[in-house]
Amino acid sequence: MADPFEPTSPPPPPEATPPNPPEPATNVTNPTTQSTGLPSNIAAALACIPLVGGLIFWFLEKHDNFVRFYAMQSIIFGAAWLLFNIISRVVFDIFGSIPAFLWAIIQALVHLGFLVIMVIAMIKAFSGSRWDIPYVGPMARKYVPE
Repeated sequence: MADPFEPTSPPPPPEATPPNPPEPATNVTNPTTQSTGLPSNIAAALACIPLVGGLIFWFLEKHDNFVRFYAMQSIIFGAAWLLFNIISRVVFDIFGSIPAFLWAIIQALVHLGFLVIMVIAMIKAFSGSRWDIPYVGPMARKYVPE
């Protein structure tokens, strides 16, 4: 029998297992678009800039339907804003009897409404949720499947 007071060798060290390799960094809530290299929500928010941003991202982004939806919505919304400007100018020229300050107040309120809608769309796009601008969103959905 072994002597209990005799020194013994230390137990062998446990088998060293290599650490698991780190997983690639992926952001599920913010995947990058394939065409622009921007995060999807940032590209969609930039696409909300009426007409110009929409046209740029409509032609650049071919794969991300989230960005394409906001781009098409921006194109339609920007066209409506531009059409309002043209029509209001024609109406003001035809009906010159409308007091200029009253017409300026009406135009300022309508432009403020357009601006608020644009900012809301940008915030919704940046947060990653689809938001339909009234009347414009359903038209944009016809061009971009979900």
